[in-house]
Amino acid sequence: MITASRLAKSHGLRTLFEDVTIQLTPGRRVALIGGNGTGKTTLVEILIGVQDADAGEVHIAKDSTVGYLPQELTDNPSARAIDEVLSASALAALAASVHDLEAKLADGDADEGLLDRYGELQSRFEQQGGYALEADAYRVLAGLGFSNEQAQRPVNELSGGWRMRVALARLLFSNPDILMLDEPTNHLDVDSVAWLEQYLSQWSGALLFVSHDRDFIDAVANRIIELANQTATEYVGGFAEFVVAREERIVAAEAAAAQQQRRVAHLELFVDRFRYKATKARQVQSRLKTLQKLEAIPVPSRGEVAKRFAFPEPRRSSRVVAELHGVTGGYETGNPVVSDVELVIERGQKLALVGPNGAGKTTLLKLLLGELTPESGVAKLGNNVDIASFAQHQVEVMDFDKTVLEEFRSDVGDDSGRNLRSILGSFGFRDEASERRVGELSGGEQTRLALAKTMVNPVNLLILDEPTNHLDLPSCDVLEDALVAYPGTVLLVTHDRHLIRSVAERLIVVRDGRATIHTDLDSALAPREQALTPAAARQESTSKSPKNNERKNRRRRSAEQRHGENQARKDLTKAERRWERAEAEVAKLEADLSDPEIYDDHSKVRELSKLHEKAKAQSAARLEEWERLNAADSETTS
Repeated sequence: MITASRLAKSHGLRTLFEDVTIQLTPGRRVALIGGNGTGKTTLVEILIGVQDADAGEVHIAKDSTVGYLPQELTDNPSARAIDEVLSASALAALAASVHDLEAKLADGDADEGLLDRYGELQSRFEQQGGYALEADAYRVLAGLGFSNEQAQRPVNELSGGWRMRVALARLLFSNPDILMLDEPTNHLDVDSVAWLEQYLSQWSGALLFVSHDRDFIDAVANRIIELANQTATEYVGGFAEFVVAREERIVAAEAAAAQQQRRVAHLELFVDRFRYKATKARQVQSRLKTLQKLEAIPVPSRGEVAKRFAFPEPRRSSRVVAELHGVTGGYETGNPVVSDVELVIERGQKLALVGPNGAGKTTLLKLLLGELTPESGVAKLGNNVDIASFAQHQVEVMDFDKTVLEEFRSDVGDDSGRNLRSILGSFGFRDEASERRVGELSGGEQTRLALAKTMVNPVNLLILDEPTNHLDLPSCDVLEDALVAYPGTVLLVTHDRHLIRSVAERLIVVRDGRATIHTDLDSALAPREQALTPAAARQESTSKSPKNNERKNRRRRSAEQRHGENQARKDLTKAERRWERAEAEVAKLEADLSDPEIYDDHSKVRELSKLHEKAKAQSAARLEEWERLNAADSETTS
């Protein structure tokens, strides 16, 4: 559906990427990963036509629809959330016509032509599943955390995070042929992330998404494209397979480069030794020509590994850092957000707070910190408790005209003989990076700077609210290592399940006004079944009529057909992977056979030749298998 070839893009003198080729076809769910500032968002915007590439071409198949969710929204519609989602349906215009005719008929304009027109449109609307639209829209909104009451609210009255969810729901509901999402999980809670990954893992169109969430990538993607070293490298499989394949690729490249260096050294030694011997002149010239023709084998970088951040030693707090006994509270008297909370946090514990957005996680933290007075119960901090907290708004209050070092120094100061450049280096701002303007940083780099400012001072209670939003994977690794090594107490609010499992010992699950402690992290983080919305419940209550039974049977047959098509595509993808592995084995053996040094060992040549023939036969068989499955899939979907 989308084919991009030899794309290149630079910002000033800095090359983001070059010679990038990408192909998106139905059933391919591609995760685009890479460090902050490598050009992930730029590449996505080139693919959809928002930006122009410096070189290369992008072709989108005729009549293909493209849906795109950016990291930040620019529009703010006044329609209700449910209406905004419904407007994305291809049946929206038909629904409007049906409702318009119903209004005219209700006003008494019941001439024969109008009745015929209404009957025709109503029949077409029903046949195309129009009467299930509203239930489906409510179901998508519910999956993304909306209550039925919230779904009725105007979008422009919602916060930025909830408006982003409406945009995502609208995009999913429009069911485009090609779906592109830039950090779609940033504004979601754990429940909504789990729902979205289940939804997207069944996506039958082409999907390209940018994410730093390992669990989400692993659950959704069947391919990974890594943007690094100014180029894009594609890997087949999920995140776990990507990690293994990338390491194998780097190790193989390092071995090939080392072998080449040994050969170069051998050739140079021969030239130096026999350069002035007339009897060796021909051999010397031959080796000089060989050296001139050799192109250095590139070795992919694993990326800069930040040194582990060394926390300053905090003073020792009391054993009980914070406690809440029978606490009920909120923002309006008589309308509590959380009720009857019993919670004791002890020194050195690392706890993660999870639960739906709006359930009361932030309220609970404010009650704990004394920023809200409880209606009833007791909330208090222990003795000698020093607190540092991080929230997303801290990025917004930074001075964008200052350099990274100046902004860091303005908050931290130069006391205690600390080397600020060294501290910034542990957060990824090395050398000249510390002299860049804050306004020139990517969103992830700004978040990283705000985290550095939060974590640098000696405190014994660290509170982090969604710290991984906009971070890249290497930065998430730095944060994870830092929190594991942190000697104090941690309260972590995040939707990143990998980070939770790596750092937290227990979960505080905030739901339905209650806060409960869980020690079994996996069961508490498992996806929850979505409750039926009122629209869905109404549909369920009328499902016994013959017409609805027939409609239900049609949906069941359609679902079975989609399941069969999805299974066929999975089989096709597996066959493609087997073929690619077989081709890689052929290429490896051909590279071994092209090495002149092996021909001194005739037995080794014979062995490699046999393996090469066997690998070619295996590759041909895998290709034949792929072609057979591809032909069957084409017939099924045609």
